[in-house]
Amino acid sequence: MKNKNFKKTAALFLLWVIIVGIHGCAKKIHPPPAKPREAVVKKTPEPADQHLDRIPATQRQYTVLGQTYTPLSSHKGYMEEGIASWYGPKFHGLRTSSGEIYNMYEMTAAHRLLPMNTKVRVTNLDNGRVIDLRINDRGPFSKDRIIDLSFAAAREIEMIGPGTASVRVEAIGSVPKSQLTGNFYVQVGSFSSRENAVRLMEEMKKNGYPETRLQEFSRNSQRLWRVQAGRFKNLLAAENAHSKLLEEIPGAFIIAD
Repeated sequence: MKNKNFKKTAALFLLWVIIVGIHGCAKKIHPPPAKPREAVVKKTPEPADQHLDRIPATQRQYTVLGQTYTPLSSHKGYMEEGIASWYGPKFHGLRTSSGEIYNMYEMTAAHRLLPMNTKVRVTNLDNGRVIDLRINDRGPFSKDRIIDLSFAAAREIEMIGPGTASVRVEAIGSVPKSQLTGNFYVQVGSFSSRENAVRLMEEMKKNGYPETRLQEFSRNSQRLWRVQAGRFKNLLAAENAHSKLLEEIPGAFIIAD
């Protein structure tokens, strides 16, 4: 009887050991789920100036020949004395920094810092002759020069022969954009595929720019097509259109014939 009870007790003990062992193993095989890790969201840093695309290209900082220039935001109070030079036939017909085509017979000038369309009074300190000009280009980039006059302007103050002159440059105002008349366009694309360029041109025409044009040109022996929305008869109208187009085409810019 005792032997029988002993066997029964041993069997129950063994069963208990097995159950405990299984329970212990279950804990090792199926641990409680860990707390989910929070997702790490990597924020894209904002640009230093998120409104840079709304700053006119001619007002942005630029670098030429290793020298960096920051254009003035206003012409007010500007006056400087130094050496003036002039540029003519070599650049006649080429595009200026403002987008206009350079005409050496117009009363214009190039300046490194003054806002485009600033009206300046240039006095030749060698002979006292005075002329009023409009800034429409960047330059000169020689350290000893402060302004580059058009051929016509240089002739007016008698500095064609010498090539340079000591001058005083004073900002006297801005030419109203509505008075800057001509043929202005907003360039909205440049394509290696003529088909794609034509497609955009037709889209621009449907969207309210009926005189949008296609211009073919070559770069590094490759044929390209520019799409230019327009036509606008003064700079103010072109800038208004440019502001609207920038919302859809960040790289759009104004040009003038």
